[in-house]
Amino acid sequence: MLTEHSVCAQIRHENLRIAVIEPLESSLGILPHESTSAVSERVSEEDDDVGEGQALSEDDKPVVDQFADLRKRRFLWYFDSYIQTIDAADSVISRKPKFQRMPFESQGNTMDGHFDYPELRRRVVLLREKIIYETNNWLFEGLGVKKQELSIASNLQRQYEQIVEDLKRQKNFAVDLELVDTNPFLWAFTYFGRPMSHLDGGIFRFKIYISPRFPDEQPRVFVETPIFHIRVSREGVLCYSPRRTDEMRYHIEAIVAALEEESPPYDPRTTVHPEATKLFWGSMEDRKKYNRALRQSVEKSAE
Repeated sequence: MLTEHSVCAQIRHENLRIAVIEPLESSLGILPHESTSAVSERVSEEDDDVGEGQALSEDDKPVVDQFADLRKRRFLWYFDSYIQTIDAADSVISRKPKFQRMPFESQGNTMDGHFDYPELRRRVVLLREKIIYETNNWLFEGLGVKKQELSIASNLQRQYEQIVEDLKRQKNFAVDLELVDTNPFLWAFTYFGRPMSHLDGGIFRFKIYISPRFPDEQPRVFVETPIFHIRVSREGVLCYSPRRTDEMRYHIEAIVAALEEESPPYDPRTTVHPEATKLFWGSMEDRKKYNRALRQSVEKSAE
């Protein structure tokens, strides 16, 4: 029997496949049916090439597809939601049934195909692995850029020093910044919860990965300290939006704002932790549960 549910299920499946997975696979160069181990091997070879001094020059910069970069960042934000959607659908739909023909479909205007959520899950997990490998590879590229004394390395170094100086001048004791192994493309960010806030007493550590093609490619921020927060995914990816994208001080400002904002307006684009989001914008009792879970993670962070 054809139902509205059948139509929605087919559209959901194809949206994941066509709108989310395939464009990212194309931009990341993932081959059909490629495995995680194959990605690891190829990335290792790329890392070796960079380590051997693959030249990067000021005048021969690769063209960055900024929309592809946005896709990658948003994918990391929404990874948990994609997995939850796939697992929920896979539990009620048997593997590989064909799509049903709808009354409004006609020859040349049909949605042909079949359900295969296990395959979608495999591809989604592989995409995340590839993006993480790419992010880690920025560090190797950055070291090469620094060695060649290209302007982006010295520019980021100056931005870092200026931000640290500004924090000291403002007597901002909530934020501590340092470069990891003196690499200007990897910043260690520590946030100390402000008194009388929901984060009071917490100590949270982040890593900010910066591309040698910044600002065309935007930083990716990962939270190393577990926290139950509406702006932090289960995988530890921070969702934030800077006022300006071309200077790191605006990114630092936005990271702090994302953590500290206690009554943000509802924005479905920032749903990166489905469970936390449901509690935060649920009933009064749900909000209390959210606050308790947040406080528990804050207290645990200081142990």
